Amino acid sequence: MHITRSRTTLAAAMTVATVVTLSACSAGTQSGDAPVTDLAIGSVNLAAAGCPANIVIQTDWNPEAEHAHLYELLGADYTVNSDQKSVSGPLMATGEYTGVNVEVRSGGPAIGYATVTSQMYSDDDITLGYVSTDEAIQLSADFPTVGVFAPLDKTPQMLMWDPSTYPDVTDIASLGTALAGDGGVVRYFGGAAYMEYLMSDGQLDASVVDGSYDGSPANFVAAGGKDAQQGFGSAEPYVYLNDVADWSKPVAYDYISAAGWDIYSSAVSVRAADFEEMTPCLTALVPVLQQAEVDYFTDPTATNALVLDLVDQFDTGWVYSQGVADYSVTTMIDDGLVGNGPNDTLGDFDETRMSDFLELAIPVFEGIGNVPAAGLVATDIYTNEFIDPAIGL
Repeated sequence: MHITRSRTTLAAAMTVATVVTLSACSAGTQSGDAPVTDLAIGSVNLAAAGCPANIVIQTDWNPEAEHAHLYELLGADYTVNSDQKSVSGPLMATGEYTGVNVEVRSGGPAIGYATVTSQMYSDDDITLGYVSTDEAIQLSADFPTVGVFAPLDKTPQMLMWDPSTYPDVTDIASLGTALAGDGGVVRYFGGAAYMEYLMSDGQLDASVVDGSYDGSPANFVAAGGKDAQQGFGSAEPYVYLNDVADWSKPVAYDYISAAGWDIYSSAVSVRAADFEEMTPCLTALVPVLQQAEVDYFTDPTATNALVLDLVDQFDTGWVYSQGVADYSVTTMIDDGLVGNGPNDTLGDFDETRMSDFLELAIPVFEGIGNVPAAGLVATDIYTNEFIDPAIGL
């Protein structure tokens, strides 16, 4: 079973992805093409708002429930491009056509594990992309981006361990102590910014971290509970209990946000240089994105079916089941990964949280030679100006 999950890495962040020309399906919609449909435009007219005829959104991984708010934008008339690992069709707002097309592109293996930021700066066709706020800070000097919508209120990234081996572990700091005493390690994708923070903060000693994680459960299973591992709280606990036959028991976990690395992951972002030009479009589009997420969590059935169909058609080795999708929806709500935050609004950024995180993150990146833009302030990397405060879960 292959469950690779790769998010922002420091090594990949410094590499601008090579743009590869991919052959499209014969019925595919290419970037820049106007949508071909006889649907009447509904109450939201994104074409009149100045949006591109084809809004291209780059995600950071294979299709999954965490991204389903984007797939919710697609109606029944969509086209799958299995070569490019994308899906496109008329952009719908609660079942009504908006006058433009949307194309959702997969990340991870589909873009050679490059960061979304580097992909956005390699391909001008991309309108918006998933850029976590730590990545936005890290790359702010050379590749500035501005987050306009935060679909996740808390990052799903966590560290997991065997509760039968470490019954007294309750959080990441106590996990670090237990691993040091037992000779275990926590495996993660090398170069992850949060791990640099956990080490610099003293929660994990350098002797217990291992950046060799490749996404496979093999090493975790072989360690028999001695080692810990990174994962998503909205996926791996289900997967390891139900889908990893050689494990088939619960794992315990703690989110990196609880340890202090409190990012907004997968924030929908625009290139900073495009911000002014895109403002009229974003004013109309961002509330559509907010409502799409509300609609998805109201009834995820049809969109989850689309996600599963895309996983099958893209065939990247990513394994994703109905059970995982259902678990993810429930866990995202129950664990507060999706929510309105301190107010009644879905998708906005909390000003104090952003400022506090910036203050925390800059020394971490400076310590590893990734110096953010000089004079960077939190409002350089996000805005709430397009958020409709009346839209919430």
